[in-house]
Amino acid sequence: MSFKRVVITGMGALTPVGNDVPTFWSNLVAGVSGAAPITRFDAEKFRTRFACEVKGLDVTNYIPRQEARKMDPFTQYAVIAADEAMKDAGFDADTLDLDKAGVIWGSGIGGLKTFEEEVMNYSENGRTPRFNPFFIPKMIVDSASGVLSIRYGFRGPNFITVSACASATNALIDAFNYIKLGLMNVCISGGSEAAVTIAGVGGFNALKALSERNDSPETASRPYDKDRDGFVLGEGGAAIILEELEHAKARGAKIYAEMIGAGMSSDAYHITAPHPEGLGAFIVMKNAVENAGIKPEDIDYINTHGTSTPIGDPQEIKAIEKFFGEHAYDLNISSTKSMTGHLLGGAGAIEAAACIMAIKDQVVPPTINHFTDDPEINPRLKLTFNKAEKRRVNVALSNTFGFGGHNASVVFKKYED
Repeated sequence: MSFKRVVITGMGALTPVGNDVPTFWSNLVAGVSGAAPITRFDAEKFRTRFACEVKGLDVTNYIPRQEARKMDPFTQYAVIAADEAMKDAGFDADTLDLDKAGVIWGSGIGGLKTFEEEVMNYSENGRTPRFNPFFIPKMIVDSASGVLSIRYGFRGPNFITVSACASATNALIDAFNYIKLGLMNVCISGGSEAAVTIAGVGGFNALKALSERNDSPETASRPYDKDRDGFVLGEGGAAIILEELEHAKARGAKIYAEMIGAGMSSDAYHITAPHPEGLGAFIVMKNAVENAGIKPEDIDYINTHGTSTPIGDPQEIKAIEKFFGEHAYDLNISSTKSMTGHLLGGAGAIEAAACIMAIKDQVVPPTINHFTDDPEINPRLKLTFNKAEKRRVNVALSNTFGFGGHNASVVFKKYED
């Protein structure tokens, strides 16, 4: 059978460095950090007292108050990002075949704030079981995709993927494959997360996963720097409209880029630590490039997983050098988590959006907060430290890896008819 081609026709973003795509992208290129002291709760007693929060957001400017009260923040973020993406895509609601339009979303944790609040209320109120009737619908991780499907009347496939920090990328991969197979014409995909909560910060602190650089939050996320000490927790999300090419052309849609390949793998090694030689990362990039039908040397830019953890960063670099060989030193690499922090299950969506914009504008966003070279990391690599770089970006690859050994990579290409 012949496969359909898949293109990107709309995007939306709600991030720690911007509440829409233009602001998000301009701040990434400018090297703006989204890290600041936590405002979501009193973090004074926590080892980490900062995060990359969404800023200046009044949800009621986007969602009526009564509706918003029935949604956990991770679902609110999904709605806000998806509304921007749908408007950007410019669909004609009267002619869109809603039976062939779907929603495939990603989130690693889902309604953590809702769960936390309800359990704390139960404990603090004499353990009297007076739970909010919306507790379960707000908490469950698939609520975001369900709300989006109802909001736009999309009657095609509707589900959510959960693979820790690879969740949003796995959602994009499923959307890509469903459209390739002709099962959908249009899909709202992406991911969101809202884990800057007592349980989220406390839990990751207990794992010793978070940076504790409380004296300098804005420089705490420093992928590939010798003195990195953990990731910075982020929140928000991004929505990407994937569309079958001929469907997009027939309605005269603008096309940002083409999605041409995807890969998945598992480390099969450890529940939290990556494979010490980057084996899963190597396999997933190999699978993505082969699926795209291109050669490794066709890749111009990699948006790495690059979380700023001591053991994670070098393993991904090892995999890049092993897979790309000498071409590893010709392409550009950067970690936008140095600015946005780590959005967990939503990370793959905002990083895919960064890759798409890099192709559109022919510029690579930087890895900020580089101060000291790491002797474990080859200085020949172009890690785009501290300053964006203009260059030809015809093909971009985005890596996301999750606890449990989940690895997912997607490949985008400049659209050519």
